[in-house]
Amino acid sequence: MHMKRYTLHEPFSIYHFEADMWQHSVHKHTYFEIIFILNGSGLHHINGHAYEYVSGDVFLLGPEDFHHFEISEITEFCFVRFHETVEKQQPEAAWQPIIKTLLSTSSQSSNSIVTDKNEKQKLLHLLAVLEAECANEKSAYFDMVRDNILRSMLLVLARNLFSHSPASEAKKYSVEAILMYVRQHIFEPECLTIAHLARQFNYAPAYISLFFKRHTGESLKQYIIRSKVRIIESRLLYSKRSLTEIADEFGYTDESHLCRQFRKYAGVSPASFRQRG
Repeated sequence: MHMKRYTLHEPFSIYHFEADMWQHSVHKHTYFEIIFILNGSGLHHINGHAYEYVSGDVFLLGPEDFHHFEISEITEFCFVRFHETVEKQQPEAAWQPIIKTLLSTSSQSSNSIVTDKNEKQKLLHLLAVLEAECANEKSAYFDMVRDNILRSMLLVLARNLFSHSPASEAKKYSVEAILMYVRQHIFEPECLTIAHLARQFNYAPAYISLFFKRHTGESLKQYIIRSKVRIIESRLLYSKRSLTEIADEFGYTDESHLCRQFRKYAGVSPASFRQRG
């Protein structure tokens, strides 16, 4: 099954519209998008999981996330679309690693990133200013103003997603750095051994697992396997790759090893999961 992939030809765009029925098939993108639900309700299907949405919710999706909406009540959307270059400028800036982590962490497979009413209100104010600026792209310093508003939006999202407080920021960021590293090296099993991760992040092997579990609630090993299984589910539903090819891609010793692990975490065999989809 081939999935449509939408392309963004400019570095940035805003798409504001109302709909009572979703017109797009399940799709991926070549870009990131912040999705604002301004009014309405329904279900947002992300990476094979359904989440209820209501007015005020905010989602962040990356290039490998696939999604579609099931609209219950006429919904007003605003999509802010951008390329990853937003975090590649001024690498010495304090915000740069925070936004890099946000865009590299698999935070998108979840419900609304922001739940606090005041935080939602701040994002809506930023969106209003961003839309007003974009209505006159010839105004002085437009690009700089636009980029800084977008950056502010992403920092507010990061603050809500990572729940940083000054006292715990260093430790929490270390966890986010591990999450990002796992996401970036998910197809390289040799990089995801406990011994390798411990060396990478300057922890003792026994301590990195305890540290990770204390801050995330699950073991590092389980998180890595779940991350693999989530992507394998996408491969099974939206590609024609054989189980042998998928096993090879993820570094499993053979197809049976993949099947055993997938069944343990997904509850069904890969073949059954593919047929069900």
